[in-house]
Amino acid sequence: MIWLFFGVFLTLFFATLLGELLSRRVNTERTRTVVDNLNARIRSWWWMCGVIVLAVLAGNTGAVVLFGLVSFLALREFITLTPTRQADHAVLCWCFFVFLPVQYILAATGWYGLFSIFVPVYVFLFLPVRTAISGDTGDFTGRVAKIQWGMMAAVYCISYVPALLMLEIPGYTDNVRLLLWLLVTVQMSDVLQYVFGKLFGRRRIVPEVSPGKTVEGFAGGILSASLLGALLWRLTPFTPMMAFGAGILVTLAGFGGGLCMSAVKRDMGVKDFGTMIAGHGGMLDRVDSLCFSAPLFFHMLRYFYT
Repeated sequence: MIWLFFGVFLTLFFATLLGELLSRRVNTERTRTVVDNLNARIRSWWWMCGVIVLAVLAGNTGAVVLFGLVSFLALREFITLTPTRQADHAVLCWCFFVFLPVQYILAATGWYGLFSIFVPVYVFLFLPVRTAISGDTGDFTGRVAKIQWGMMAAVYCISYVPALLMLEIPGYTDNVRLLLWLLVTVQMSDVLQYVFGKLFGRRRIVPEVSPGKTVEGFAGGILSASLLGALLWRLTPFTPMMAFGAGILVTLAGFGGGLCMSAVKRDMGVKDFGTMIAGHGGMLDRVDSLCFSAPLFFHMLRYFYT
């Protein structure tokens, strides 16, 4: 893990130097906009990596608290963009201050049986009943579905990241390394898709949903991030080839998560979920790929390795 952290911060150091060099050489307004966005992303990555390191040093409790806060901010961004009514406020209070903490307490205590069904069963049943009790039937189906989708993506799916710490894999200890492997592989896939897209992107995949995603960026980012995952196989219970296969799984799932969240933003008529992270948008913009990759990675490990 020490070498991993060293490699991450060394990469950020050279990226910062490269960004500074590029900013001095740009000579057009369009190029300057791209370079400024790149430098903003790099600066944001410095503090995001710093927060992750602090959470790792704080142990399992630190990771649970960190991602609980991430879920809170992501859910807040999602709900802010989805129209709600006065009658929904009581339901949202339950979501933010009861259901979200309970989900993360279940992750922290390792109660897998309830953790895996709490949101998709009990919360999903509670939300429409509580909304109906309010007496406001205007756009009832749409209102309930939006809150349910927000809970599923921003709370349930993201909670699978710290839930990796509850897995008991024979012959494998220190599950925080699994968490780091997932974060590095998935997030680097996003970064490398952006880089390959800017350098070689020609053909757009789904221009109506995400105009910035290209075939070249997709292929280059997925393959290179999966190779990185294979190089980091010592952090996992996998062999190098298995780590490469797991890398393909989580990066493809991450791409799907990003694409679905882009569709949500287009439906709402916005570019980003928020402005919290310079160069990246909101918190949900940064963790959208984890929404799909974390649950798949967790259950793949649980079914085949525990």
